[in-house]
Amino acid sequence: MSLFLIDLIALFLLISPSFAVDSLNANQVIKDGDTIVSAGEMFELGFFSPPNSSNRYLGIWYKKMAAGTVVWVANRDLPISNTSGTFKVNSVGLLLLSCCGDTVIWSSTSSASVRYINPVAQLLDSGNFVVRDGNPTDETKSIWQSFDCPGDILLPGMKLGKDFVRGISRNLTSWKSPNDPSVGQHLIYVDTNGYPQVFILGQGSVIQVRFGPWVGIRFSGLPNEMPNPVYSVDFVINQKEVYYKYELKTTAIQMIRLKWDGSIIMYRWSSQSGDWFVFANGFLDLCSDYGQCGLYGSCNNNKTPSCSCLDGFEPKRPDEWDTADWSSGCQLKVPLDCDAAEDFWKVSGMKFPDTRKSWYNKSMTLGECEMACRKNCSCTAYANIDVRRGGSGCLLWFGELMDLKVCKESQDLYIRMPASLLKDDGFTASQSGFDKKMRLLTITLPISMVLLGGFLAAYVHNKKKKRSSTKRRGRRVHALDNKYSNAEKDDLDLNFISLSKVVKATNNFSIDNKLGEGGFGPVYKGVLESGQEVAVKKLSESSQQGYEEFYNEVVCVARLQHRNLVKLLGYCMDGDERILIYEYMSNKSLDLHLFGSTLSSCFYCAFYSIAVEVSDLPFIFILHETKSSMLKWPLRMDIIHGIAKGILYLHQDSRHRIIHRDLKASNILLDGNMNPKISDFGLAREFGGDQITDKTMKVVGTYGYISPEYAIHGRFSVKSDVFSFGVLVLEMVSGKKNRGYSHEDGNDSLLGHAWRLYREGKCMELMSPCLRNSCIVSEVERTIHVGLLCVQNLAQDRPTMSSVVMMLGGEGALPPPKQPAFFAGEGLPNSNPSLAGVDEATITMLEPR
Repeated sequence: MSLFLIDLIALFLLISPSFAVDSLNANQVIKDGDTIVSAGEMFELGFFSPPNSSNRYLGIWYKKMAAGTVVWVANRDLPISNTSGTFKVNSVGLLLLSCCGDTVIWSSTSSASVRYINPVAQLLDSGNFVVRDGNPTDETKSIWQSFDCPGDILLPGMKLGKDFVRGISRNLTSWKSPNDPSVGQHLIYVDTNGYPQVFILGQGSVIQVRFGPWVGIRFSGLPNEMPNPVYSVDFVINQKEVYYKYELKTTAIQMIRLKWDGSIIMYRWSSQSGDWFVFANGFLDLCSDYGQCGLYGSCNNNKTPSCSCLDGFEPKRPDEWDTADWSSGCQLKVPLDCDAAEDFWKVSGMKFPDTRKSWYNKSMTLGECEMACRKNCSCTAYANIDVRRGGSGCLLWFGELMDLKVCKESQDLYIRMPASLLKDDGFTASQSGFDKKMRLLTITLPISMVLLGGFLAAYVHNKKKKRSSTKRRGRRVHALDNKYSNAEKDDLDLNFISLSKVVKATNNFSIDNKLGEGGFGPVYKGVLESGQEVAVKKLSESSQQGYEEFYNEVVCVARLQHRNLVKLLGYCMDGDERILIYEYMSNKSLDLHLFGSTLSSCFYCAFYSIAVEVSDLPFIFILHETKSSMLKWPLRMDIIHGIAKGILYLHQDSRHRIIHRDLKASNILLDGNMNPKISDFGLAREFGGDQITDKTMKVVGTYGYISPEYAIHGRFSVKSDVFSFGVLVLEMVSGKKNRGYSHEDGNDSLLGHAWRLYREGKCMELMSPCLRNSCIVSEVERTIHVGLLCVQNLAQDRPTMSSVVMMLGGEGALPPPKQPAFFAGEGLPNSNPSLAGVDEATITMLEPR
């Protein structure tokens, strides 16, 4: 009987798979030749080689139908030259692709603030490869998914766009050639500068094609997408995310591919022919090329030549137009003049122009949209956002109009024109009630003037009495209102809070409510009438920061939405008072936890431990660990990851690319769960979508955190923030300030000391002794390595924040760092020695930057 049981068990083990057909458990490995298959056998994951190539890639392809069509590749730019590749999900939920032993050539990313129990990787029938927490209490929680990292194919259910909260940008990138999956020259992405639209970029990041904007049922200029019996489409725009997505209504197999040559094709599988066929082509005609006819030029495929100027416009360079070169575009025959009579010309059947310089409001009527455009001299056109049900919403354009195209679909665009041009034949000016309003005003205005005169004298009398005390208030409030200018105020969703409410919330700015004081002024804790706790930041009369910094911070923070950025709840301007109201961070700022103790935190920890061991006296129980010692290594890693993701959002994934310029420990706030949030955007600068660097004559920031190229030459870029982040990382590991740091063995700064230890193979000596019992040695060493990469002397040598996030969460080899900035050992030939000193002041200038 026992032999029978043994044989039965052996047979069971023989026929039982080492892992589930469609999934991988933690640390289970698949080798080249092994695959996993989705439950319905629609997709398969494993190693493959493209035709005419011996390189090996990890990818996902169709299995049941359209067999062999690859839809996703992991190691696109790092192919494996042999069959030694292995793939697994590790114990913390990271996917690791290795070759030639343990060399990791590709890995996924994961949230460092979550600890996972038995993560499981599963291939779904949608083609999505997901990593989930295997904890039985939370089986559906997604740690990572391939749908967040598209390649050249958009499958049904995938999102193309941006997730502002998670800091994810989902773009399509072409293959280099039909048989080479490495990243090619073409990119398709959702642009969120202004009203969202979709671009295809070609070689040199030149705009090749523009789809959009979305007008409720289609991209403007394309045929209707709905209703459609096969698939439904959706374009979602809100504060958290912007994305395009389509879902299949039938069992059809369909995909959208960005081909290696830049064309975008929607393919559908034919069971009869056993092959893909082109269902739709993104390149419909010559007029699909971006800006074919230049500014204010209209492209029409049914005319020869296809380009012409809009009515009332003429070619800027007639000689070029005679040779079919339309790139110079058109200009108004009579220039716009806000002091002269102007109206709007209604143009129907026209693809909406490029919306990168636009503003939108989904709730305004067309009449309200017209009035908003009339009030702003820079507004050149307006239209409804959504063309369904007679039209709704408001879209305003500012500046010249680009990429216009004649299309069959009915959509109305109202272009600002001098009234003198609209008198010519062929024009239909926008009426929309405006002329009726003007006639009504001619009747009611005289009566109103008589009534107004009676109040005017009393008003002037009171005005003179208050003029001396309110002169500055009026100018500032008016300036703020002008800068927000109706539309922008709605876009920012600003919450004005009256001074009386702020005074009540802070108990008249009681000293008992004071949380601290910075370069801007004092910060108080407050409680609003709703019961919400807030932090109230009040500009001090002695502050070197002024109106520009106040306005800059209001605009920057109000536009940004991310879990690692502090949230601005409102503002107050009353007389000379300038006040910002933020969400309350109960654990205050990071610097108080790192450097707040008057005693050495490690000495305090050691003293606490010794005292407990040798004495039972009552006074021992009043000793506590310092705030620095409360930051154990796992928590410090969580904070470092959170800061990195917040900076990545600012640099890459927010609607407006932001350079912070004042990243430091005191500007990192911690909420009740010790989650980090970047604050203080008074010195921040907004960059355009293709802008790389800028220069200023006024250096602002905090010595010890500013990069050398900025401190010495006034040049700043995203790499300036990377440098500041690197300083923060080394401070987090060591528990020491970079400013004023001097090692006992020499005159090194903290950066120089870290560099010397790295070269001597003694990185762990940099770590604060308080972390010895909680640290993971490999994590500490990797974190120091990343910090040194960030503080390299030359900006071009420093990694981008996207690379930093990947390096912090990965396990692969890192490039060796070069000499850091302000290194006292060898010195910098063009450096200013004073910059490595102990000045802790925040340098700010009143001039606009």
